[in-house]
Amino acid sequence: MLAIETATEACSVALFEDGLEIDSRHAILGRGHAEHLVPMIAELPDKGRAQQIRVSLGPGSFTGVRIGLAVAGALGVAWRSEVLGYPTLSLVAQMNDLTGALLPGSLDVADPPDFLVCMEGGHGEWFVQPFTAALHPAGPILSLPPREAAARFDEAIIVGSRAEEFAALRGSGQTRTLLPDARYAGALNLHHLTSKLTPIYGRAPDARPPA
Repeated sequence: MLAIETATEACSVALFEDGLEIDSRHAILGRGHAEHLVPMIAELPDKGRAQQIRVSLGPGSFTGVRIGLAVAGALGVAWRSEVLGYPTLSLVAQMNDLTGALLPGSLDVADPPDFLVCMEGGHGEWFVQPFTAALHPAGPILSLPPREAAARFDEAIIVGSRAEEFAALRGSGQTRTLLPDARYAGALNLHHLTSKLTPIYGRAPDARPPA
């Protein structure tokens, strides 16, 4: 299985066999995903060829999401591979579960609480979505101004690229700064995956076609 993640400033790919990671690449690019993604895949064993491809649907960078989907679609046709999409915020939630979110002694780990994923959304807004401890979405993905987001959600744990800023603005919260990484896409539960490869933009596009 090949995983492709390009929805944020992080660009990453990972190759799995029987659920185990074989090789991966991860870089913080900001921009330039179009130039780096295909060469990163080509550096993987057998040039990344896989029977299944998992790719981020967003939300995140409009350009990054489209690049990832275009490459995944093209490789899927060339290799006759199954292509499945997943929400970026679900991947970050999965990473939080696998890497551990709780600081020692801060909360009762025997009863893990719900948590909030908070990511950069562009245009001064943040993408936010609550998740249960079982990694099920507890609400929709929203794009909100920071102060509105901080006033709306009270989860004690905040993870994502804007976790620290969220907690500072609200005045409380345990944080973990995370950027999506394709190495964790292999652990995504089936309920996060879809064959409908429709981008999740999270907000209206920057430009609209003329009437």
